[in-house]
Amino acid sequence: MTLVEQLAEFVVRASWEDLSEKARRALKVRVLDALGCAIGALDGEPVRAVRAQVDDFGGRPLCTLIGGSRTAPDRAVLYNGALVRYLDFNDSYLAKGETCHPSDNLSAVLAAAEYAEGSGRDLLTALAVAYQVHCRLSDVAPVRAKGFDHTTQGAYAAAAGVAKALGLDAGRTTNAIAIAGTAFNALRVTRTGALSHWKGLAYPNTAFGATHAAFLAMRGITGPREVFEGNKGFMEAIAGRFTLDWTREDLERVRKTILKKYNAEIHSQSALEGLLELRAEHNLTGDQVDRIEVEVFDVAYHIIGGGEEGGKQDIHTKEEADHSLPYLLAVALLDGQVMPEQYAPDRIGRADVQSLLRRVAVRPDAEFSRRFPDEHCARLRVHLRDGRVLTKEKRDYEGFHTRPMRWEAVVEKFTRLSEYAAGADHRHQIAEAVEHLHELRLADLTLLLGQVQAPQVKRLTA
Repeated sequence: MTLVEQLAEFVVRASWEDLSEKARRALKVRVLDALGCAIGALDGEPVRAVRAQVDDFGGRPLCTLIGGSRTAPDRAVLYNGALVRYLDFNDSYLAKGETCHPSDNLSAVLAAAEYAEGSGRDLLTALAVAYQVHCRLSDVAPVRAKGFDHTTQGAYAAAAGVAKALGLDAGRTTNAIAIAGTAFNALRVTRTGALSHWKGLAYPNTAFGATHAAFLAMRGITGPREVFEGNKGFMEAIAGRFTLDWTREDLERVRKTILKKYNAEIHSQSALEGLLELRAEHNLTGDQVDRIEVEVFDVAYHIIGGGEEGGKQDIHTKEEADHSLPYLLAVALLDGQVMPEQYAPDRIGRADVQSLLRRVAVRPDAEFSRRFPDEHCARLRVHLRDGRVLTKEKRDYEGFHTRPMRWEAVVEKFTRLSEYAAGADHRHQIAEAVEHLHELRLADLTLLLGQVQAPQVKRLTA
């Protein structure tokens, strides 16, 4: 039996009963978190462009678009996925050589489960499958160092989740995963150098394609069953040899995923929490600060600190800003928060933040790197103009798996992001539906999501 056939057997075998109570709770937390991110992105410029294309091309009204209307399943995946991802505020999973965002799979599983007229339990089970596949492939087969994007493993995960939600048998599930895994091996250039809109659309596009692959498999289209270990397959061409025994896997990896407290790249979270703690403790203002020095683990340095993925002090766009630790620290100190408002063009271009970000120095620390990903370390030294030096060291942050974010805190984040597009009663109904999703029809939730009002103004660029 090939590895993809073993994976398909795992997908078919998975059930709601396999999930612990903690895993079930963790899934609901991440669904609500992702939906808050989605509603908060309804006025994003690239998202509106995707919506215009979906509306222009049309599609049978089978699946709900967040913010209103219905379309074909794969197009709903593209649009809803763009919503979840655009703010770069959804969850993450940290492996030694890879970082991914497993809730990127929500749009695919949501559309498939809605198409299949599934229940809330069906959605959560399929989502747990997607989480497990995405995280475990990130553990054993990282591809970032080889120049490929984390959406590469995501193709397998999204196809697995969609196949589960559709209730495909093992043979069709095998074909769905094999087609998607063969077709979507994305380049890491998406997240290096001068960042573009594609940073937020790469996974929605992968999920769109993986959903399309699963529906083709549902109709009998076959895929290469040696996609992993075969001649010129994933192992030989990209990842190298690895082993993964799907007969021994569970559905608990969701509990190791982490949430973002701040609207910023995941590896910045501890440094931001530490700096904001210093700001509050000492009533700091920007004009008091001469420079900021920060030491982080090597992955943070290379991705957002100016290491191998490019310089981080020439910042002009949202995509560049949310992946620049100098910008993030500078705007956090000046504004006391890092939320969507910190990415408005006039905020990014303002002289105060542009000046301070050039006085932020980022360096890797070998001990922090050794402790990653079990810890999420940062050490800050804030040099004041009066000669004082303020220091703070962090091992984790609120939202990391060692300090999980409480349901109430996630509801607060959801409210903060969605209040401009949904009234208080509507927000409460969505949160209640997610909390009790295992008892509901999925249609009870999608109805609420379709009633969210997409704003007519561009909040992020106002």
